[in-house]
Amino acid sequence: MKISKELNIPAAYFYHKLVESVLHDVSKSTGEVINESNLENCEYVKEFPGKQYAKIKINQLVPNQSYSYSTSTTKNDFTASYKIESLSDTMCVVAYEEEMISHGTLQKLNDSLFRFILGKFKKKRFMKMLEQVESSY
Repeated sequence: MKISKELNIPAAYFYHKLVESVLHDVSKSTGEVINESNLENCEYVKEFPGKQYAKIKINQLVPNQSYSYSTSTTKNDFTASYKIESLSDTMCVVAYEEEMISHGTLQKLNDSLFRFILGKFKKKRFMKMLEQVESSY
């Protein structure tokens, strides 16, 4: 899935909101409080509903420009990245991209079906999240 949207907020503001969310997730999952300078290459395990666990790694964190992470489970590996481009002091473009590699034939089929059926819903929900960040400025 690829999404790109122009937002009426500074790139630094979007980046700050993204980092704030990641720091909260790390703290909630590990019980530890870390700061932004410790995020890149940070790895932690997150528990999801139904006693599902995933290993999350922050792959890249470039202030006001990019953020990427990967999530690994027994079923698949998922990578997501945000590219933030400043257009002016008050505008930016956010490009989001995600990729999933499924383990096993049945899981590949299941994930493909899931993407086909819920892809538009997920995209719509992501756009709404971007709009909420924009409106919080």
